[in-house]
Amino acid sequence: MRTIAVVGTSVAGTRAARSLRDAGFDGRLVLVGDDPHVPYDRPPLSKGFLAGTLGEADLALLDADDEADLALELRLGVRVEHLDAHTRRLRLADGDEIGVDGVVVATGGRARRRPGGAGVVGVPALRTLDDAVALRTALGARPRVVVVGAGFLGAEVASTCRTLGLDVTLLDGAELPLAPVLGDRLARSATALHADHGTDVRLGRSVARLRTTTGAGPRVTGVELDDGAVLPADVVVVGVGIVPNTAWLEGSGVRLHDGVRTDAGMVTDLPEVVAVGDVARYDGAGSSDAPNDRAHGTRRHEHWTSAGEQADVAARNLLAGRTTVTFGPSGYFWSDQYGRTLQLAGHPGPDDHVEIVDGDPADRFTARYTGPSGNTTAVFGMGSPRAFGRLRRTELVRARQAA
Repeated sequence: MRTIAVVGTSVAGTRAARSLRDAGFDGRLVLVGDDPHVPYDRPPLSKGFLAGTLGEADLALLDADDEADLALELRLGVRVEHLDAHTRRLRLADGDEIGVDGVVVATGGRARRRPGGAGVVGVPALRTLDDAVALRTALGARPRVVVVGAGFLGAEVASTCRTLGLDVTLLDGAELPLAPVLGDRLARSATALHADHGTDVRLGRSVARLRTTTGAGPRVTGVELDDGAVLPADVVVVGVGIVPNTAWLEGSGVRLHDGVRTDAGMVTDLPEVVAVGDVARYDGAGSSDAPNDRAHGTRRHEHWTSAGEQADVAARNLLAGRTTVTFGPSGYFWSDQYGRTLQLAGHPGPDDHVEIVDGDPADRFTARYTGPSGNTTAVFGMGSPRAFGRLRRTELVRARQAA
């Protein structure tokens, strides 16, 4: 291959560029994306950057030396409009075209928006650096904040706002939002963390409509719930997932369905096109994934660790021209909330038993998940990073050796 384009400047795209060089690719490497900023890390956007303890320079994924070492050609602030697989050309929004021999799709997704929120002042998204800058500015006015969605992003935003001393309500339609990931017992501990720090938690309730001022330039004033209750709000942050950015691939021959469909090696139906990160929907049934993941067939992983793991696999397969290795996620992710780090490693199943190994579930603790056969499937820690690290090394290594 002479030219490879990585489309998307997220951590997945940046890691893919590094992986291609590490795997021996010495041709032209173009990193192109519509975000005008030099590639940056996204997890701090809802935490340290939003709180004002980190600046833009702290987020950078590349510096001048990295760009030189990787021999990267950066095309920032320009959108890719179409991939013509027959001529192997990328058409850009500025009218330029790039001839390619291989493509890494790392376009991620855009934040889902609340219906009725378009054009309303005080209903920001939080997906990009510019989004975070705008939200951080808005928080400086000491607003009343409602966060819609109590997943990890919403939980982190609520935590940051409370750390800033703001009046915060966290809202979710599920009775126990993190139960599908952590199981009921540990999800309760994670949810209780909010109330313990003064966040008003409203679960099992959905948004009926946003209340706004009338006239030109409407501004949000509150959130009306499905039970008729009204939550006063000056800022409403919606954290209910993403919509994969795939429109530019329509008609290209790449199969799309809630993301870019790939095999277990992150390779699409076109062997010269691979996908990584939030946008990639990979075939879990054919990978070395955990049994409970394989049962779900295809999956998308929206985690920082997975993005890097996928990039390593995708780079090797792209250069090989076929799938030679498959993606087996480690299942590790973390979230920082209220001064505590929540960490999970492994692949817990819905019927797993949860055992508290040490600490107090109401404060700081570690826990082990065991499957029906008694094997350790995952470990979890809240506010106990060292104990979590030890448990992860001992339990999961032992489980792999016994497999």
